[in-house]
Amino acid sequence: MEKLSEAQIKEKLATMDSWEYTDGALETALQFGNFKEAFATMTRIAFECELQGHHPDWSNVYNTLNIRLNTHDVGGITEKDFKLAAVIEKIVFGEG
Repeated sequence: MEKLSEAQIKEKLATMDSWEYTDGALETALQFGNFKEAFATMTRIAFECELQGHHPDWSNVYNTLNIRLNTHDVGGITEKDFKLAAVIEKIVFGEG
C-alpha cells in the first residue's frame, strides 16, 4: 500500500461528507438514537473490518461512535482507509 499525499486525501474527502482529515488520520463521529443502535452498527462495521483485514481505532460512549482510520504500516492514509470509510458510510447511511 502506498501512502497518499495531502492533496490526494483532500481530493478524496471532497466526496465524503462525514469524514475529516485530522492528525494523519481519517476521522468521524457518528451519533445514533441510543446505545443499542450505536453498538449494533459497531458490530456490523466490525464484520466488514475483519473481512478487509483493516481495523480502526474507535470508541463508543452511549450513542456516539468515534472512528479513526489510518494505515499504521505506512504511517498515513492509503486507499485501504478510504475503502473502509466508504463501506462504513454505506452501513451507517444506507447508501448504494
